[in-house]
Amino acid sequence: MGRIMNRDLMIQQLEATPEWDVCIIGGGATGLGTALDAASRGFKTILLEQYDFAKGTSSRSTKLVHGGVRYLQQGNIKLVLEALKERGLLLQNAPHLVHNQQFVVPNYKWWEKPFYGIGLKIYDKMAGKLGLGPSQFLSKEETLQLAPTLDPEDLKGGVSYHDGQFDDARLAISIAQTAAEHGAVLLNYFPVAALLKMQQKVCGVWAKDHSTGKEYEIKSKVVINATGVFTDSIMKMDDAKHRNIISPSQGIHLVVDKEFLPGGTAIMIPRTDDGRVLFAVPWHNKIVLGTTDTSVKKIAAEPVPMEEEIDFILKHIGRYLTKDPKRKDVKSMFAGLRPLVKSKSKKTAALSRDHLIDVADSGMITITGGKWTTYRKMAEDVVNIAIKENHLKEAACITPDMKLHGHDQPAPLFEIASLERQQLKAVLKKAMEQEMCMTIEDLLSRRTRQLLLDAHAAIAAAPVVAELMAEINNKDESWIKDEISRFNETAKHYLPILN
Repeated sequence: MGRIMNRDLMIQQLEATPEWDVCIIGGGATGLGTALDAASRGFKTILLEQYDFAKGTSSRSTKLVHGGVRYLQQGNIKLVLEALKERGLLLQNAPHLVHNQQFVVPNYKWWEKPFYGIGLKIYDKMAGKLGLGPSQFLSKEETLQLAPTLDPEDLKGGVSYHDGQFDDARLAISIAQTAAEHGAVLLNYFPVAALLKMQQKVCGVWAKDHSTGKEYEIKSKVVINATGVFTDSIMKMDDAKHRNIISPSQGIHLVVDKEFLPGGTAIMIPRTDDGRVLFAVPWHNKIVLGTTDTSVKKIAAEPVPMEEEIDFILKHIGRYLTKDPKRKDVKSMFAGLRPLVKSKSKKTAALSRDHLIDVADSGMITITGGKWTTYRKMAEDVVNIAIKENHLKEAACITPDMKLHGHDQPAPLFEIASLERQQLKAVLKKAMEQEMCMTIEDLLSRRTRQLLLDAHAAIAAAPVVAELMAEINNKDESWIKDEISRFNETAKHYLPILN
């Protein structure tokens, strides 16, 4: 049943299918995971995404596949156990994109070593046979050997532990390609305009192909809303009186050169002024610093880091490194919105990261919350509920041991600044024909990660990318101009204003 992820083929398949078993709205980690789970159980599955796959939160993470040391501190044992199990499965199923990463927790106060050490020993134990390596107590010398740029003054030592590190947007594409191989139809730039109803039950969606303007009536036995921070807008389509359940929180990351943390070890700072943890993580030859937790009112497709968030990260990381990164050192910065599920709590760091599955009176199923690491388990849970609620044929979940697309191939390219024109054209052709890359931003932000690694380099590459895309797609000069200006408009938010 397998097919490659080619948009024209997907549209043909859409037009040839009178009714689907499962229709998923939203093409981030949760939606794509759900499409893979449903398709691999044999259900006729379609997924519709209004922008590009993983355009939102799913491409803007801290790049960690982790149990969540912070959730352990909060006493959320269930979430940590589940996430540690999923972390182990991801390393087995996507070794091309997920790696074992060593972390150091530096200790500057005498009590920190036993306190964090014991916590991390518990973390190891909870991972069981899927553990990535034991945590260890480190002397001051050993700590500085692993992280030579840590501030040595008052450093008492440290604790090292292991977690997973990954490329989020590439993993999303890999999940999408695996879903396509199992027969799923996935379409990006395909916004859902309305829900179809019969006798007050949802029985499909109205959607529009953004690239042609053509509208489609898509009938489906089950509709699953997996739209992350946009969850409430789809729930309102179903029920005008719906009261919002998402309380969005913004997290930003700054990307700097490797010189600020040479060697391959990441650092985790367990407590900042607002009680969060702060990470400095090696990623594609750069260092990702983050993150923040700022509650926001407005949900945007392209959230922008706030000045105080940039200052917060630079200030906090500066306390721990011998060479403090400044604004001019920031190669790129990006913001993501977490779809936190509202609870009674006023503090966003304490809102739930556990996922919520809601079945409306109309039969529409909503899945929201959760975290990247547990995307597969969330998908399994929501498909199980879809089977039960909608009398689909029973079929067991087979994703725990499923190897993802590309697992046996070298990792894809992430930086493309140094490529010759012909090499770039080959990368672009593959992205367009097999990964549904439609715009310069799709290529520079998510198919490669150039925009997140070095925004200036991405802006410099945009004209050549636009020309090559136009060549492959027979587009004219005005298309090239529009595409470049659209990309530059987005890219400028990835660089801080220099004071």
